[in-house]
Amino acid sequence: MIEAVIFDVDGTLVDSVDVHARAWREALAHFGVEVPIDEVRAQSGKGAGQLISTLVPEDRLEEVAGPLAAFHARLFRDAYLPQVAAFPAVRRLVARLRGDGKRIALASSAPADELAHDVRLAAIEDLTDATASAEDLGGTWPDPDVFEVALRKLGAPDPVSCRVVGDAPHDAAAAVRAGVVPVGVLCGGFPPELLRRAGCVLLHRDPAALLGAAVADVAEALPEEA
Repeated sequence: MIEAVIFDVDGTLVDSVDVHARAWREALAHFGVEVPIDEVRAQSGKGAGQLISTLVPEDRLEEVAGPLAAFHARLFRDAYLPQVAAFPAVRRLVARLRGDGKRIALASSAPADELAHDVRLAAIEDLTDATASAEDLGGTWPDPDVFEVALRKLGAPDPVSCRVVGDAPHDAAAAVRAGVVPVGVLCGGFPPELLRRAGCVLLHRDPAALLGAAVADVAEALPEEA
């Protein structure tokens, strides 16, 4: 029986993948690092440190990493965060799962204040049992730390009895390393074949489709076995 569902947030519950990609591209360009938007977008789900180390040339990494991270944080907060919107049916989905006795955790590589903003957008402040954000991480996404933190905050249930719902291959790969079966949503824009290759056992279009996948019990849409 599934005891808990851990949701990624960006690209899963809120429509923010393209917003983040544009913010990172602008921040990188400010430091003279020109990266095509598709390459930036492909890093969705990674924390700032890992994204920077991937996209910034090695010979400039030490010089720009710290200033770039700080500049991006300010830029995103001031210019891009207001563009983020929640996907439809998020509150109904989470409420349904809670009503079916599942505990709910949110796991994000975003800072805690940014995560809180997204939670308010999705109107699920009163429906979550635990959250894990960038401040909780010892490593960086897609290391499994964020899911392990979420599991610990849920009371350390058996990972086999939990599911992760996420939109990016990085989410699925991190979930697998944490021992949790990933379920993918396509609203983040990643190709289905990449999500399956990363470990997703089931794919749905978006939270509304996941909610509508089962008439009697939405948990049927989160398979008991991989």
